[in-house]
Amino acid sequence: MKDAIATVRKTREIQEKYGVYTKKSFGQNFIIEPKIVEKIADAAIQDPSDLVIEVGPGIGALTQFLCEKSDHVIAFEIDERLPRVLEQEIGFEHLELIMQDFLEADIDSIIEERRQEGQRVDFVSNLPYYITTPILFKLFEAKVHIDSITVMMQKEVGERFLAKDNEKAYNALSVISQYRCSIKKVMDVSRHVFWPKPNVDSMVLQFRFHSTYQVQDEPLFFQMVKACFVQRRKTLYNNLQAWLPDKEQVKQMLEKANIDPSIRAQQLKLEDFIRLYEENYETIRASQNQHRAEH
Repeated sequence: MKDAIATVRKTREIQEKYGVYTKKSFGQNFIIEPKIVEKIADAAIQDPSDLVIEVGPGIGALTQFLCEKSDHVIAFEIDERLPRVLEQEIGFEHLELIMQDFLEADIDSIIEERRQEGQRVDFVSNLPYYITTPILFKLFEAKVHIDSITVMMQKEVGERFLAKDNEKAYNALSVISQYRCSIKKVMDVSRHVFWPKPNVDSMVLQFRFHSTYQVQDEPLFFQMVKACFVQRRKTLYNNLQAWLPDKEQVKQMLEKANIDPSIRAQQLKLEDFIRLYEENYETIRASQNQHRAEH
């Protein structure tokens, strides 16, 4: 491999050579510690045959290691200044650059066209903080199978994904992501390994899809979970009442699921939300259909 891009010396050299100074509008913070990006690539890629997808390669600090470990890397980028940098500094023939906003891309078609039979698909990225959640939810909702998602994100957001009931960070994001995936922390990452240095620390998480839980009409279930957390200080009964205006109906739903109406959403486990939903599915669906008809 050529010199690691993820160093202060190499990053400065590339910035000066190509004039690619970081842009706040793209959420760019370049990693300047090669051991970090190597560890991310190692955690994400099991075999050189894996199809790897990266969002926001920047000047290629992580991309360089992904290309070392995989024979087909697809990188999505929106900064028109960067293709020349990646081509000349990395130069791997098996790096495919797609100049498109990942949030607008048809990820199902892109994977279906490129994936070979039996090939693993790994999503790996140092995500810009401002689009972490939209990108992850796009992946959670993809129809094609993705084997693993290994991403660096703001530490505070990572803690929400990992949080369990009764923990401060526990919210609707925790419940919905854990319904879909098993989540493990790969490592914490200090703000001091970025150029320029952000104001917050980071965390690398790995998501793997599971099929432990399967409810009818998942979007409606997610809607209910979000409604339960709308106002964290309010009781579950009060939050649900704002979503399903019939007070008596809400009371009966909680009784049916054997849930105390005076507790708050953050006191419920994922299994409690599933029970509340499954026990009252017909009631919830009918209420939402009526609400749509009236509006």
